[in-house]
Amino acid sequence: MADWGRAQSSGAVEEILDQENLRMADSLASKVTRLKSLALDIDRDTEDQNRYLDSMDTDFTSMTGLLTGSVKRFSTMARSGRDHRKLLCGVAVSLVVIFFILSYLLSRART
Repeated sequence: MADWGRAQSSGAVEEILDQENLRMADSLASKVTRLKSLALDIDRDTEDQNRYLDSMDTDFTSMTGLLTGSVKRFSTMARSGRDHRKLLCGVAVSLVVIFFILSYLLSRART
């Protein structure tokens, strides 16, 4: 009779362990599903950011061309003659004065 009691308690322990293992497996499966979902969301976000950065690359390339052209025009004007140098100097001084006036007005507006 004692052997039957041990066998029964051993079976009960195994059943409890099996139930606990199933519960833990279900919990882990749920966590794995959430992690997969997060990984897919991160992957989509990364792809979106890469597309955005790729589009910015073409914008920078076009701006580089614009700036290069402007610098070439200014250097051509500066080398071409005295009248153009005076004009270029006048434009530069005017831009500096306008910058300081705007800076002063903005600082006054903040206070």
